[in-house]
Order: sequence, then structure tokens, then C-alpha cells
Amino acid sequence: MEKFISDLVEAWGSWAPTLSHDGQQVAFVSDRRGRPELWVCPAGPVGDGATSSARVIEISDDPVTSVSWSADGEWLACTVAPDGGVRTHVWVVRPDGSDVRRLAGSAYQHAALGPWSRYDHQLVVSVPRASVGSVSRCDLIDPATGERERIAHGGLVEVLDIAADERFALLRGGRRGQHYCVTLDRVRDHDYPLLPYPHIGSTESGLLRPAAWSEHPDHLTAYLVTDAGQPRAALAGVDLERDGVRGTVGILAARDDGELERVDADDAGRLLTLVWNVAGRSVLELFDTCTEARTEVPDLPGAVITGCILARNGKSAVLSMEGPLTPPRLWRLDTATLAWTPIDIGPQAIPEQLVEPTLEHFDAYDGLPLTGWLYRPIGAAGAGPVLLSLHGGPESQERPTFSAQHQAVVAAGISVFAPNVRGSTGFGRQFAHLDDRNGRYNGIADVASCVGYLVQAGIGEPGRIAVSGRSYGGYLTLAALVRFPSLFAAGVDICGMSDLLTFYRDTEPWIAEAAVTKYGHPERDRALLEDLSPLPKAASIAAPLLVVHGEHDTNVPIGEARQIVAALEALDSEVEFLELAGEGHEYRMQSSRKILISHLLDFLNGHLLRSHREPASDGVVGSEPGGTVTALRHRTADDQGSRRAFSD
Repeated sequence: MEKFISDLVEAWGSWAPTLSHDGQQVAFVSDRRGRPELWVCPAGPVGDGATSSARVIEISDDPVTSVSWSADGEWLACTVAPDGGVRTHVWVVRPDGSDVRRLAGSAYQHAALGPWSRYDHQLVVSVPRASVGSVSRCDLIDPATGERERIAHGGLVEVLDIAADERFALLRGGRRGQHYCVTLDRVRDHDYPLLPYPHIGSTESGLLRPAAWSEHPDHLTAYLVTDAGQPRAALAGVDLERDGVRGTVGILAARDDGELERVDADDAGRLLTLVWNVAGRSVLELFDTCTEARTEVPDLPGAVITGCILARNGKSAVLSMEGPLTPPRLWRLDTATLAWTPIDIGPQAIPEQLVEPTLEHFDAYDGLPLTGWLYRPIGAAGAGPVLLSLHGGPESQERPTFSAQHQAVVAAGISVFAPNVRGSTGFGRQFAHLDDRNGRYNGIADVASCVGYLVQAGIGEPGRIAVSGRSYGGYLTLAALVRFPSLFAAGVDICGMSDLLTFYRDTEPWIAEAAVTKYGHPERDRALLEDLSPLPKAASIAAPLLVVHGEHDTNVPIGEARQIVAALEALDSEVEFLELAGEGHEYRMQSSRKILISHLLDFLNGHLLRSHREPASDGVVGSEPGGTVTALRHRTADDQGSRRAFSD
């Protein structure tokens, strides 16, 4: 099993593509050497059996998380996560690997990569507020000279795009689920709202391009991915007057069966790529802005598109795609012939014993339709052990992507059911907001509905069902263990919040500010947050618990893990604590993921396979508290010594 886990985790991927100005080179992120790094290769196909022509560009020893190529081809900009943490830095480098320098960010300051100007190498860098008394700011920086100009500052402000003449910028502001966009006239220092109903829904992304209806370069159209006033995210077009004021507004493309996720455009604004999410799988369309004709691209090489960049001339696009059996890969699309060719797909060993999930449909306790992806061991028949896996967010979605963890658990003989409870994205605006604030109780209840479905469908055996989740899914795991203690034989909390009030107190200021619309206000909704927090009710947790957290996590700070472990230790409950050194909120190092999966399997094997707890009197599993508390801290892959928690 150890080799199987290694092969799964070491099945490297390539993602986050960006194209050079002439479309001949692609830069991307890949973890083929054990951690995410910046790579560059030709944008053409690789022949069968050919050795990869990609070359790495050394930035630092820290993980690279994104990359973007300047319009003139002179610079690459990337974000780097120091120590794997949440506070990223922005670096720039020449495409030949020279002139490496950090442009923004520090140990105490997060910096995010924004767009390049359309025809040279001016880069937008966003720095969110680092304290209650500060403000977010967006600066336009010349990496060659270091000169910078303030574009915008205020609350949760970001720059999504800059017009070709650099007079107008497209800004996004607002909290989670309530984002809105404005155009900023940089000459007059005035902004104008883009949608007439900004508070009914959210605008997540957008870009500015020359208007298809006019030959005059001063006429612009803003293309927005928005569900404002719409049941599902769609493509809105907003024509701009010469002073940036909103003109005609219309929905250019929408689907009844899916939501728009991302859009890109050529320089002329004549061709758009539209990536749709339809029941978790991706659909790609080409959109002609002159005729408004939509062409669906057939035969996608992957189930889910995670990145899409259109060449400046519109003749090709490069996409990153993945599926349950294949890690993220880069593919080139010829937009005229719709032919696919692979980019930089070198030989590597991917285990053959992987399984395709099936999409299951069931109802929540109140009749709300829910879905989930079911991974069953090969040859499995009848009810057996199941791991219920809850995604983070909650504004996220379980999709048929490559998951080493899911596949390893299934290979160990345990089914995995990964549901999309209320609050998940991909199912329309109303569904995504069903768990806001007081609706959180219903989202927690959905976890019990998942167990009910598994038992009734003959998939899960009572007494042999565990629950796991990361980030918000970790919180949901703890909340379900507290509210439904007899349902689960074990629980796994991966970087989850244990107390919503301490989460607000200790997380990054910009994360706390944005979260108010989802969870509630830490002062005005204090009683609600206290009642929804698992920590004060830790005595209700009856199942053995594995807690996993990254050392440098400042999104959900590691104190959230330590306090729930301490509470369970004081109760003499069975709990294990795995602290991953050198990791933040995302576990980007292959060595860390191997450690996590190995401990997860050992834990599940001990509580789902080796022993079988008898169902409680209500027909579902019960468990008695008691046992040992184990705390583990892994510093490196080679140093795996353990010690008691809180001995620092």
C-alpha cells in the first residue's frame, strides 16, 4: 500500500497555464519535482514517447501557486507561498530565468497577483489590509524600474482587468457571495457601477475588451461572470460609454443546466472562451462576440477544466484539465479546427487500479435534492465501510477531479462518498446561499441525510461510516460529530475551524471581513456563532477523531486544531493530532500528502476495517468515549518523530 500511495501522490500534474505574447510558449505550474514550481515549454504538441522539453525556472524554495506572462513577453510574474503559508508574495523573472526579484509581500503582508497591462509590462499587485485600521490597495508596478502607481484602495478591492489604453480599470469589491464590479476612470478618479442590481447575486470575474459593435477603440465592453439577478452564473455584457459609464446591459450566454465558471478573450474582443460547470463536469464553448454564435468544443480530454488561456490572436487556447484517473494536464486547442494536442505530457507511472466515481442523487431531510460522487472499491457488493468526505468552502464543489486521497481510501477497501451539501457552488445562486448564517444548521443536517442515503441504498453499513473534511469541511465534520454522535465510527478534521469566534479573532483580517456574509458577524451574531461552534460541545463527540493541520496555516490558524485536541484530551477521549510542518492551508508538498494519506488510512483501518462497532439503539452506530490521545508533529519526510502536543 505504501508504494501505491507514493505512486498516486507522485503522479505529478501541470496547471495554471499562461501564454507568451506570440502564443508560442506556455508557462505553468508543475509539481513533477515534488513541489509546485514555475516551468516553461513550447506551446506545440509533444510527440509520442518524446522526452519533455519543459524547463524549470528557479524562483525560491517555496511553492509557486500561479504565473502570468506580460503582454510584451519580457516578464513572468508569479505568486509564491513562503513556507507553504497563506500569505503569498509576488515575484517577477525574465523568461530566460534571469532578473529574479520579489516585487511585493513580506512575512506580515499578503500580496496577490493581478493582471498585466495589455501592451507592455505594468503589473497590478493587490495587497489586502493587514490590520483592522489599514485598507486594501492595488498598485500598478513596473518590474524593470520598481516605479509604482496607486490604482485603488479601500475595503476588499481587487483589479480584474485594465483597458488597452490604461485609462479604465475593472474593479471588484464586496464580501463573499456579494461581489460587485465597477469601472474606474483613472483620469477623472471616479468609478461607475456596472450592474443595476449589484446586491442581488455576485459578480466573480470579468475583463475589458474593445466593443464588438464598434470599430472605435474608445468603445469598450465589460464581460462579466455573474449571477446578479440570475438563477445561475452567466455571461453578462456591459457596453461602456466613452467616459466609462454603463450603457447597454445584457445576458449574452446562459445555460439552464450549468453555471459559467471562467471567461477569456482575444485582444480584439472578437472571440471568447466560456468554461461551464454542468453537473460537476466542464463544458467548453467558443463565443463569437460579433454574431453571438456559441460553438461547443467536443471531445474534451479531461472531465474538469481548471485553467484556460486564449492566445492574444485568438487562434489557439491552452487549457489545464484533469479527471478521476488523470492528474492535471495541459492541452492546446486549435480554435479553427477544434483539434486537441497534448503539451508536455511526459511518461510517468499512474496506478491502474483507479476507479471512476458515479454521480448519485438523493434528497435531504427536508426534500432538497442533493448529489454526491461515489467511489466504490473494485468488486464491492452490498453494504460496507464508507468514508463520507466533505469539501471546503463552503463555496466550492466536489467534482470528478484527480484525488490521491479518495483513490487510496478506495484501494484500501473503503467506499468514498463525496457529497455537495447545501451551500455548495455549481447548483445556482439560491442553493449556494442556503447555508448562510442561520442556514448553517440545515447544512449540518445534510450530513446526516448523506448517512441516511448511504444506509438506505445499501452502500454504507451502520457502525462502519466515518466522516472527514478539510477547511470548512473540517468544521462540518466536527459539527456533525457533535450534533449526530451516534452516526459515525470515526471522524477526520483536516484544517477545520473548531470555534467560529476564535477563527474570526485569529484568521487574516481580510479573510475575516469577507466571511461575515457566510457565517455571521462576530459581534452582532455572537450567540449564533457560539451555538454553531463545535468546541464548547466537545463532550458530545463520541467517535475517535484524527485532527490534521498545517504548521503555517493563517487562514484557519493551527490554534483551531490545538484547542479541540486539548478539549478532547481533557475529556479522556480518543484523538490523534497530526501537525504538518512547512505547510499552510493547502498541502502542496508531495511528502506532506504522503504522510497525511498514510495516517488517514491507518486511522480508518483501525476504526472501520479491523473493528466493527455495533449500531446504537436508534439503528445507527454508537461509540463510547475513552482511549488514548496521540499527538504527532512531522517536520520532514525523514524526521517523523512524535511528541506531545503543546510542548513548544
